[in-house]
Amino acid sequence: MFKPELRRSRHFLLASAALGLLLSACSAAKTEKSSPPDLSVEATTVQPAASPSPIVASGALRRRREMALAFRIPGVMTKLLVDEGDTLKKGQLIASLDPTDVAARLARADADLDRAQRDADRLKGLVDRGAISRQQYEAQQTALAGARAARQSAAFDRRWADLVAPASGQVLSRTAQQGEIVQPGQIVLTLSDNDSPMVVRVAVADRDVFNVKLGQTVKVRLSALPGQSLEARVSRIGQQAGAASGAVEIEATLPPKSGLRSGMIAEVEIARPATTLSAYSRIPAEAVLEVSGDHGFVMAYDPATRTARRTPVQFGGFDGDEALIRGVAPGVRLITAGAGYATDGQRVTVNDPARPAEATR
Repeated sequence: MFKPELRRSRHFLLASAALGLLLSACSAAKTEKSSPPDLSVEATTVQPAASPSPIVASGALRRRREMALAFRIPGVMTKLLVDEGDTLKKGQLIASLDPTDVAARLARADADLDRAQRDADRLKGLVDRGAISRQQYEAQQTALAGARAARQSAAFDRRWADLVAPASGQVLSRTAQQGEIVQPGQIVLTLSDNDSPMVVRVAVADRDVFNVKLGQTVKVRLSALPGQSLEARVSRIGQQAGAASGAVEIEATLPPKSGLRSGMIAEVEIARPATTLSAYSRIPAEAVLEVSGDHGFVMAYDPATRTARRTPVQFGGFDGDEALIRGVAPGVRLITAGAGYATDGQRVTVNDPARPAEATR
């Protein structure tokens, strides 16, 4: 039989062990309860930099010189001798106004000028004899000058009663009809100048305009010529961005080619210079954080500890929906979705639709 002292000692040891186990379990439960869950994120693998994607924009072909023709005087258009698509020669008659009104004004100006000239001749003899003052004679000379100016204006208006082609070209559009009353400056038709080159004008985003240079060769593709591309050269870069869009107009001049028509829709492809981008890797734009100038940060994923690591990078700008960075080796995984919520050293779970979550490995 055990002695009472040994029995009490044994009970004490068993109670102490049980208490220790209970305290240990409580401590583990408390630790597990206080640990936050891993942040759920998505990640991408850094790839070596590829050739930069070109700038692509659409526009319509136009002759560099296209003229909107109009009368400078009002009247009834009694003649309209051309229609859309017609080919005109320089100096060819296009349209005429009823000459009755302008002819009457010219006849009245001729009569006024003749009367002013006779009065001036008569007063010249009187002033020489001292019958009238020099001031009276000079006033008549002023009236004579006014009559001459009125006659010149009436003759000029008479010439503008006929609308002639200022250059050889095609009628692109006609916006008036024979018999209509037209007002000064009202466009009658639009004429292209065949002596001017064919150009295409496109709008380029302000962030891309510095990648475009005068004289640069670009590719032009037309829906009317499937499978073909034409070479053009940048002939003008706009000096003002659009107030609403911020885009800048770029003009490219095409070489002479038969079959091209004003108004054809064209797609222009402008290559970006590769010299400044060849050392950059391309990643989703959402992976870059706190960009300031050419510096920024990314959250790299450490698979050994399954944590996010804040990593500084050099920022090279945006290319569409992608960002260009330098300072992270190809093959490193960067957090994309959720990067803005992760902190340095935080445990994360990478959710990749193409494979199981990283944390379950």
